[in-house]
Order: sequence, then C-alpha cells, then structure tokens
Amino acid sequence: MNYKKTITSRLCLKGLALVLATAVFSHAAATDTAHISSMSANLPMNTLVQKELYPQLDFLSQKLLAEKLQTTLAGYPAFNGKDKFLPGKIATGLAHLMLNPALDQQARAQAMKNFRISADMTVDLENHTWGIYYYLLSLYQIKQAGLLDQAVSPATLTQLKKQLDWRSFVNEADLKLINLPTNYYGVAFGVARLRMLLGWEDVSGSERLLTKLLEHYDAHSGEYGFSDETDGEGRFDRYSILLIAEICHRLLETGKEVRPDLKLKLRKAADIALNIANDKGDGFSFGRSIGAYGDTAILEILSASAALDILTPVERDYAYAYSTRVFAKFLNFWYDPQLHSVDLWGKGRKTDAYRGAHRVLGENFSLLHQLLTTNAIWRKLGYENSLPLPDLQAWADKTQPVFQLTWFARGEYDRALAIYRDQQHVFSLLLASGGASQHANSPYYPLPFSNDIIAGIPDSGFAHPQLIPKLTMEDGSQLLATAFIKNIQTSSAAKTHTVTYQQDGLTRMTGEVRPPQKDERVKLSSTYELAPGVISRTDNYTETGTAHIQQASLEFSTFSDAATQEGTHIRFSQGGVTEFTVEGLAQCTIKKVLGEAYFQTPGGPLKNHVTCSTQKLPSARSLRIKWTIRYQ
Repeated sequence: MNYKKTITSRLCLKGLALVLATAVFSHAAATDTAHISSMSANLPMNTLVQKELYPQLDFLSQKLLAEKLQTTLAGYPAFNGKDKFLPGKIATGLAHLMLNPALDQQARAQAMKNFRISADMTVDLENHTWGIYYYLLSLYQIKQAGLLDQAVSPATLTQLKKQLDWRSFVNEADLKLINLPTNYYGVAFGVARLRMLLGWEDVSGSERLLTKLLEHYDAHSGEYGFSDETDGEGRFDRYSILLIAEICHRLLETGKEVRPDLKLKLRKAADIALNIANDKGDGFSFGRSIGAYGDTAILEILSASAALDILTPVERDYAYAYSTRVFAKFLNFWYDPQLHSVDLWGKGRKTDAYRGAHRVLGENFSLLHQLLTTNAIWRKLGYENSLPLPDLQAWADKTQPVFQLTWFARGEYDRALAIYRDQQHVFSLLLASGGASQHANSPYYPLPFSNDIIAGIPDSGFAHPQLIPKLTMEDGSQLLATAFIKNIQTSSAAKTHTVTYQQDGLTRMTGEVRPPQKDERVKLSSTYELAPGVISRTDNYTETGTAHIQQASLEFSTFSDAATQEGTHIRFSQGGVTEFTVEGLAQCTIKKVLGEAYFQTPGGPLKNHVTCSTQKLPSARSLRIKWTIRYQ
C-alpha cells in the first residue's frame, strides 16, 4: 500500500491552503533538513500526522508483517522478551492505521487484514499492565467502528479475553497493586472499564478500582493535588504532574464523567505545563523517564485540559501551538528518518535502564500512539486544519510568571517545584526526594534543570554527583544533601529570585537500593539565586557534634566546550554555559568526557566534566561552598 499517496489524495479534499502547506513541507523534508524544524512547527498538527506519522506507522506495520517475530529495528531485535508491553503497543499502532479517517475503503481493508495477522502472531507473547491496557483500548476502538469481527479471529479474541485482565497485576481481594508504583491504579481502572465496555465483565470491578484509584490519589496528592509516586517517600517528578491527566484521559476514553475536583487538580497540572511553554517544544527536564516522554507528557496534560474545557480560549490556542511544537521536535529531534525509528539511545543519548533499546519497537508504537491520540483530541475540538499561532514564545514570556513556586507537599519535609523563565530558557528547580529507588540519581537532585544548561544523568548513582557538594567525614563515610529538605522560602527583589531551604541531616551515600539514610552529623542551609543569565547556589554546612568534615568536592558535567581556566573560574566559548565559578574549594580540574557512556543524558552527550575539591579541610565547625553558572 502506497500510504503517502493514499493520504495525500485524501488531504486534497481539505482545501487549497492545506494542500500547499503539505506540499511545501514534503519538499522541505526531502531537500532541506536544516529547515524542517521551523517548517513543521508552523504546520497544522494534523498535517504532520498525516504526512509523517501515519507513513511511519505503515512502515513499521509492513516491516512487522514481513519479518514477523524476527523483526529488527535500528539494528535491535524487537522480540527479545524484554518489552512486556509490546503486543499491546503493536495493537494500538495497527489500530490507528485501520481507523485513520483519511483511509479509503481498500486501504482500510488491508489494514484490518494486517491487524488480524499481527494479533494471531503475537497472542502467545507476554503482555503486562500498560500492554494490556493498550490492547484493550485498540479492541474497544475497533469495536466502536464496527470492525472487530473482521480484525480479530474468533480463536484469538477468546484467548485475549482470558489474557487481558487487570487481576494479573492487582490483588482482587484488597485491590493492592502487585509490586508496582501508584500510577498503575489508573492503568488497572482503564483495563477493567474497557473489559466492561467490551462485554467481558460487569461494571463492579471497574467501579471498585475507580473508587480505589481516586481514594489513593487523594491520599497521596494531599492538599496540593500532585501525587507522590511512592507510599510517602516524597518522590515527585513528571508522573506526579501527569497522573491527573492520565486519570482524566482514562475517564474520557471510556465514557465516564470527570468530577469537578479532578478538573481543579488538572488545572494545576495545566498551569505547570503552560508555565514551561517554549518555542523549542521542550517538556519536563527532571526525574525519571524524560527525554521524548518528558515532552509528550505536555501533550497529555494540555489535550485533557482542552477536552475538559478548563483552559481559556486564548490558553487553548496557545496550548495547541505548544503541542504542535512538541510534534515538530519529535519529527526533527527524536525521530531518525534513516533508521525509520525514534532514537532515544544513539547520538550520545541515554534513557533509564528499563526503557533501553531492547524496547525499540514498543517505544516507536507508544510514542506514536500518544501523538496520534493527542491529534485526535485537537481534531475533535476543531483544530484539524488550524495553523499554530506563531508567537508562542512571546505569549509565554508575557503571560507566564517569570518565577513561581508550586507546592507538592508540606510536613516533616517540604516538596516543591520552582520554575524560572529567562531568555527562552526554562529552569525547573526540583525540591523533592527520589525515594528508595531514585534518590541516588541526579535527575532527582535539588537542581535547576534546563535542557542544554543543567541536566541529570539517568541511573547515575552517586559516582559523580551533579552540582551537589560531596562531603567525606573522618571515618570515611560520604554525605550528600539530596533528600531531607525543610522550610522552603522564596523571595524576589528586582530581577533576582531567591530560594532558601534547610536540611537537618544529609544523605549517607551507600551502594544499596534503600530509602535515603539520614546522617545528622552535618546540617545545611542552602540558597539559590536566579537572575537573568546567572544562577548561583550557596551551601553553608555546620557540624553538629564531634565528627569533622575531612574533604569536600563538587562536580559539574556540562554540554559546553572549549574551556579555559583560571583557578576555580572556568570559561566556555561553546555551548549554553559560558562560565562556571566555585568558591570555598581549593582547586578544579577539567576532563573531556564526550564519548564516555556514563556522561550521557536523554538529550545528548555531556562534553566536559569539572571536579573541584579540597583534600584536607581545616578543623572548623562550618564550611561554605558556592557555585555560579553564567549562561547564554
């Protein structure tokens, strides 16, 4: 099937303006790769979908049908047994092809045949949690279109009815998740609700799970509406902001009413999403599972907000513009046309280990599913042929707060997110904890993350702690100030915004996966100052007993290059960071790390690693360390 030819012929019916836009884009894609970004960011979202995303889905479908269980993509074997969601992700991709409104009758018939072949081929493969949900959603959508009997054989459908069940990851008696984080309650509800809509079970399971989901969300989101990913360990990240949108999407997809209190919580998530709006299409920059998924989280939040009419008309237009720029970034950055695949692992990029290249086929299908689902919502809202507003950056700079603190939780420890906008950069200062499994990893450190300026390293561990001083005590134990944050305060004067907080103990660095171990021999007061073109952090450490700090060090891994050094003052003539200065430590060294696997981030490779240290500190009750970053 010539998918691009089929789609283009149908798009001609949409009007001369759209035909001209798609024709120009097609030419640009073929002849001027450097110009694609600005071109695609200014085309209707639906044009990008029809001209670029559906053909990619068709390529994956044809490759899958030709190579079957021996399929390889971007050099990786797809069916390696490590992606436990893969059958469901494949089902969503092929369902999107089948249900594309631009298909003619012949193309749809072939797409149904392809889905049937694929379903028979993958029915015996492992398929867990999200994979179950994806598969059921595709079956429900196909059923709604009246095509289920043609798309799935009776024998395969009978087997799927047994396999695709929420009870495989939820204890039916007490509704406790089986070794899964809290966001899986939304998955479980979606599975049960879809099974009910397919006629596979009654309504009782989905209603019980919905009640459990909402009770659990209320309990773990507290008064501020953002969910702790753990059972009270204070792990807040993009999922904490995204989860309310996922819940609303599950309700919308399955015809359930969204309660007013959920809409209020979604509005809080939308406020954060709009606050980080930018022309580059960048999304969340902190916590686990970011990169492409940090960007697409914006799509889920803003599309749910638009669908539930909780944005103003002006906000909705700019939410669409921001979302279209996320699409453009996907096409121009995350997707590699030579590989016919998203590339989350090459070009010096790195993901969390669980989202490694072993999931290459599934990551293609799941990201395309998020993009196509988003487009379907905006099409339904009347944006099918709408050009995105060209002044997104100017609007965001004018209407969004330059500095804003959003609370996640307050109590024994404070958890919050401070967002600072400057010169088209968006900094996200995360003040939380990574909990047992993530507190050692730099994407959860209390840092002002911003693409191209300050980045965390997935699964970094404590080996090279990014921009947080490491203290070595006389007994050899090492301490890091990451988790025990209290008394967050903010103030603003002129163009400088200040964030202060204290920690009454530091994290003892161990090699074990366990909750942060508090060491109260040292306490800390920290101050961030954020001003145009410059960010500084000052740490004042105080010994609380007889134990003494023997050594101190500070490390900074940067995308910048071409460094010159004067003591502890380092200048870079290439890259976003132009200067890095350290006070309170004796000397600094610079090492080139481009090409080293450890020093890779979701967005690309770090180039230089700065280490500053004092090997023998004088006996004193206090220690002051300050770093300053200047950027352009």
